[in-house]
Amino acid sequence: MCAFAGRLAKQDDIPQKARFITGGISPDHCRWISRFQIQRGTSDPHNYKSLADCFRTIFRNEGIYGFYKGILPPILAETPKRAVKFFTFEQYKKLLSLTGLSAGLALSVAGLGSGLTEALVVNPFEVVKVGLQANRDSFQVQPSTFAQARNIINADGFGLRGLNKGLTSTLGRHGVFNMIYFGFYFNVKDAIPASQDPTLEFLRKFAIGLASGTISSCVNIPFDVAKSRIQAPQPIPGEIKYRTCFQTMGLVYREEGYLALYKGLIPKIMRLGPGGAVMLLVYEYVSGWLNKNW
Repeated sequence: MCAFAGRLAKQDDIPQKARFITGGISPDHCRWISRFQIQRGTSDPHNYKSLADCFRTIFRNEGIYGFYKGILPPILAETPKRAVKFFTFEQYKKLLSLTGLSAGLALSVAGLGSGLTEALVVNPFEVVKVGLQANRDSFQVQPSTFAQARNIINADGFGLRGLNKGLTSTLGRHGVFNMIYFGFYFNVKDAIPASQDPTLEFLRKFAIGLASGTISSCVNIPFDVAKSRIQAPQPIPGEIKYRTCFQTMGLVYREEGYLALYKGLIPKIMRLGPGGAVMLLVYEYVSGWLNKNW
């Protein structure tokens, strides 16, 4: 299904860096929609029972284009998001090298700082994207990205009720993810001896990156679930059920059980496991080339 993304957004319209780092925005976007829809609460009349049920229902009710709702915000955010992630990681790493922190801890703290900074940049895009993806109208009649953003600003402004709704959850999601993502990767990579064979060395780094993205996804997903519940339309119109990050986590736990905090984990791992490995490899090889030639 995701192959149809080429018909919706030509590859030339997608930032080159985003396509290169993530390995293609289209399948990533399909998996994101699946995860977001699965994470909706059981009290939501539109909640889905499983990943397969989510795909079937979206396809049946909204057509193939339903999988690409809200695709413009991540396209617009992807390049600055990745740039902020890796640029700020390097800056925090340099600053922390001046402190008394051990190298391993400094890498994790630098990752935490980069994630928090990244969250501030991407949260408005996330609010618009979630609003578009929660819309059950057909792709052809739903509001455009800019109309959706304008509606949110006109109704609730730029603050924590409007374009920055769910900011705490986004800060937790990105901060925890990057802390483990960078900390695990660089600490484990340095602990496992490098191979002289370029192919084996590539596979070694890819495997560590895959583990890093997978573990980070498993640890930070409760924040992801909270973010989806807060930023999506509330189950009962006019009544705010999900207000803050930890209040939402506690409510989900009490009403649906512990496992509900891990809804959408499979599509998340499918996206950020291999995608995270590719990002780190690109970052390492590009950084190495730049340091060598500049």
